[in-house]
Amino acid sequence: AWAAGHLAKNERLAVSGPFAWCRNPLYLGTLVVAAGLAVAARQPLLVALFAAVFALVYLPVVELEEQHLRQLFPEYTHYAARVPLLLPRRPAQAAEGRFRWALYVRNREYNALVGFLAGVAWLVWRARP
Repeated sequence: AWAAGHLAKNERLAVSGPFAWCRNPLYLGTLVVAAGLAVAARQPLLVALFAAVFALVYLPVVELEEQHLRQLFPEYTHYAARVPLLLPRRPAQAAEGRFRWALYVRNREYNALVGFLAGVAWLVWRARP
């Protein structure tokens, strides 16, 4: 959610908020939440399936997006040189920018929230006696 409120897709390079810490905070969030739900489900097959999907689907998408951003924003090369791809690192300096609810809604990040809540509901349902 935090990242989506800083992301104006194809309009400006997102460098503030979580984008100051890593270049792909939305994918990092997906990775952390999905891995957490898979581990909490205690289903090794689910963990393996998610790992395979992340490696075979998400990582190639990240590469394609990087190519797109390099073409769209000349400053992306400099940004990519100082901000890690996926594992966050404290930024050397804070970037200007604030969270905007309008961007959160426009990016439809509420769908991720619905998915997360569905995953939690499924875990709660499975844990009942």
